[in-house]
Amino acid sequence: MTGPVLSFLGETHCELGPAADASGHPWRHGEADGIHWLVLDCEGSSVNTVSEQVLTGLDAALDQIGTPRALVIRSAKPAGFAAGADIDSFNDMRDQGAAALLQQGHAVLDRLEALDCPTIAIVHGAALGAGFEIALACDHRIAIDGAKFGFPEVNLGLHPGLGGSFRLTRLIDPTEAMTLMLTGKSAHTAKAERLGIVDAVTEERHVAAAVAAIAEGENDRPEPGLKSRAFRIEAARSYAAGRMRSETEKKAPRAHYPAPYALIDIWEKYGDDRDRMQKAEIESFADLLDSETSRNLRRVFFLRQRLKAETRGADGISHVHVIGAGAMGAEIAAWAAIQGKQVTLGDVKLAPLGQAVKAAAQTCRDKHLSSGETRDALDRLMPDPRGYGLARADLVIEAAPEDADLKSGIYREVGKKLKDGAILASNTSSLRLETLKDGVADPTRFAGLHFFNPVSRMQLVEVVRLETTDDAVLRRLAAFCGAIDRLPVRVADAPGFLVNRALTPYLMEAMVLMDEGIDKEVIDRAALDFGMPMGPVALADQVGLDIGLHVATSLSEALDKPMPPISQRLRDKVEAGETGKKAGKGFYDWSDGTPHPQAEDAPPEDLTDRLILPMLDACVACLRKGVARSADEVDGAMIFATGFAPFRGGPMHYARTRGHAEIADRLDTLAERHGPRFAADRGWREM
Repeated sequence: MTGPVLSFLGETHCELGPAADASGHPWRHGEADGIHWLVLDCEGSSVNTVSEQVLTGLDAALDQIGTPRALVIRSAKPAGFAAGADIDSFNDMRDQGAAALLQQGHAVLDRLEALDCPTIAIVHGAALGAGFEIALACDHRIAIDGAKFGFPEVNLGLHPGLGGSFRLTRLIDPTEAMTLMLTGKSAHTAKAERLGIVDAVTEERHVAAAVAAIAEGENDRPEPGLKSRAFRIEAARSYAAGRMRSETEKKAPRAHYPAPYALIDIWEKYGDDRDRMQKAEIESFADLLDSETSRNLRRVFFLRQRLKAETRGADGISHVHVIGAGAMGAEIAAWAAIQGKQVTLGDVKLAPLGQAVKAAAQTCRDKHLSSGETRDALDRLMPDPRGYGLARADLVIEAAPEDADLKSGIYREVGKKLKDGAILASNTSSLRLETLKDGVADPTRFAGLHFFNPVSRMQLVEVVRLETTDDAVLRRLAAFCGAIDRLPVRVADAPGFLVNRALTPYLMEAMVLMDEGIDKEVIDRAALDFGMPMGPVALADQVGLDIGLHVATSLSEALDKPMPPISQRLRDKVEAGETGKKAGKGFYDWSDGTPHPQAEDAPPEDLTDRLILPMLDACVACLRKGVARSADEVDGAMIFATGFAPFRGGPMHYARTRGHAEIADRLDTLAERHGPRFAADRGWREM
């Protein structure tokens, strides 16, 4: 997609005007055939973000356009239209008076909307948040295939703040508009056209013709349909709003995530009155900006940016060979191929290789890849039962079963075939790399790459270092994570590394609680109420009870501190083949999909702390022992690998908010009641 965009911009460079001037003005002007072009090009960045400078610049640019036949707005960035607001500026907005600044921004977009000539947004790539709101202020939107539109503000504890709430609900079916804003999901090209967000989808070479057609009045927008008109009645909106609240509560409880409910309230009350809805949007956004939820979710955004910063630099990896076409190996291979790597996938059996290719095709569909992109991704994924790819690979990822002898044997064979400079990485989740390295030909080029299942959705990868691992290898592996759109966190080789070391006590304590007679629904409901995305019993089922048992056994043997005793009920489930979601049954029956536990009984007073505090204690131990490098990296790892309550800002941030001394005291109290596995790590007293 970027090639045609660059080609078009290059061919019409003079038409679109000069590059940004020395003052950093973000808008470029151009005119051809009476049509004025405004091109957004934020200086010093590969993507456009909408800042105060962009909006004031747009206001100044509108002073200069005269009376054209049409005005076109588009981006000069190959990456896309605009990625949304400049989140760095949000704290300044709070300090300077967010409502007043928002009113100024609204005035600019209102001015754009009120122009006499047709206004057209040409969108390639992403138009998100405030970028989408600029496009919505135009009369028409033309999408280049591959474009996507969305309002991710809900992920920052906010809702649209520059007119998105009233412009989108008046443009398309209001329930569809509200769904986009409440979920933060994107509408890709075909869906955007179906919903009516865009007037047309075209290829880059046909953009000029599409613009000319609109300038000539050949593309009138349809009138709102019956359903849209019906929602001008408050009673209809109230009924729909009730359903929206009910659905939202299932995933984002009002107590933790106020933004979706604020948006629903605004639409329900003022959906038939644009001016009042605009005023309410501004006031609500300003209030939410100062909420604890939004502050913590913005913190999560910056944690992501910090982990992304670890991926800078070239990875030098074009060919990846994955050993093992089981669930993890197949996912790793498919994802690397989708992200542009040449991949060979080896296995001793043919059937898993065929299943892996089918699963890769499904992942392409799930990620909304075009037919051409899907074809190219599958062409890059080569089943390789004889292991021919080993000799060509820059990176070999071993994803064999969790058996130390098996893995060491693989390494001895692999070492005979690797080319000079190739990196060998293990995806082991529970075995110490130190116990595996004896089979490795060159320990300086051996490390861990611990992915989480499913790879296509779980963003984090633990990059595990041994004392023998070369620093350059670790940098290349971190860069590789970035190249395949994943977030690396560097950790030391230790039992369970970081994430499993922290997560396993949480899962195993849930088993102990069940053995004490507490219903699994009560346990899971308590975790959900705390803010976890899934309760520990359901999560154990999803991970796989056999895998959980293996990790728990391994950690119990390797750690000095006691782990929760391994439940006989867990052992019996694994022995019976009831290993969770993949088997259709574990502690829950998964035949009807993901369970949604509802609990009638109140949980015991200490239940939530029994689940959550051992997780925090393990994080503190990992920091003290140097397994993790910083509290921020711990927070990022636990959020992006386990979904730890994002609105709390991460486990270490939650600990700071609650108080280190209070948590240490509470752990010691739990230890008196339930045993030494709860004893506070000495790291609490050292923080």
